[in-house]
Amino acid sequence: MILTDFDYVRPAGLAEALDLLSGTRGARVLAGGQSLLPALRAGEDSARLLVDVRRLPELRGIARTPGGVRIGALTTLAELAGSPLVLAQAPELAAAARANGDPQVRNLGTAGGNLAARGPRPTDLPAAAIAAGAVAELAGPGGRTTVTAEQLEAAGPPPGSVITALLVPAAGPAAAFEKTADRATRHPVCAAAVRITPDGPRVAVTGATARALRLRGIEARLRGGPYTTEAVLAAFRAEPRELFVPGRGASAEYLGHLAGVLTARALQRAERALG
Repeated sequence: MILTDFDYVRPAGLAEALDLLSGTRGARVLAGGQSLLPALRAGEDSARLLVDVRRLPELRGIARTPGGVRIGALTTLAELAGSPLVLAQAPELAAAARANGDPQVRNLGTAGGNLAARGPRPTDLPAAAIAAGAVAELAGPGGRTTVTAEQLEAAGPPPGSVITALLVPAAGPAAAFEKTADRATRHPVCAAAVRITPDGPRVAVTGATARALRLRGIEARLRGGPYTTEAVLAAFRAEPRELFVPGRGASAEYLGHLAGVLTARALQRAERALG
């Protein structure tokens, strides 16, 4: 299929971009385009206007904050995967970025676009951001606001708004990400992201579920450990089977088991990193 007709504009600043997004029905943000353009081409999405924000400097950069790391929305996945600061403070984010597609996708795809993507093909970064307890900064018609990564995944960015940055609490090495990818598309059949905190593990999965989800039931069953494969799989078997959505040739039962295996690997990797 071919792309539907749309207009294109490259605003000079964020304020102009927000005016265009709020003032034009069917306006969409264009950042890396690695999720949006294939969806438009396949007829899975539509747009009347593409607002190209790729050259807005206020959306770029990775910086240390008092509590962790601030990642600009236009940070590419390649930059995210290779950042020493992210590798040290939020390794699950770096690993999720590294797991995305191929070098071309990582060089063009952005953190904000990966988080905002909607459609039948899941992306990797939302699960890592949810497990990390990250918060998204948004700019919109009503000004600046923040939402948790979990809220962003559930509802998407509000109409007319732009993700400006992701604020990630520092974890040190106590976090990990594991993925089984579709061989053709590199999208996750299932991926699991974890953090080990003083209050217990944080666990999020994507691919096997309808959207990226934090699994609080799993967290409660695993609080205090152990993180053995047997214990983790037992915790996943106790989850409702309907949580896992069959697709891509895999049954719900298989995906639930796979999510447990990947979560166990991630928890064990994070535990080893703690020493």
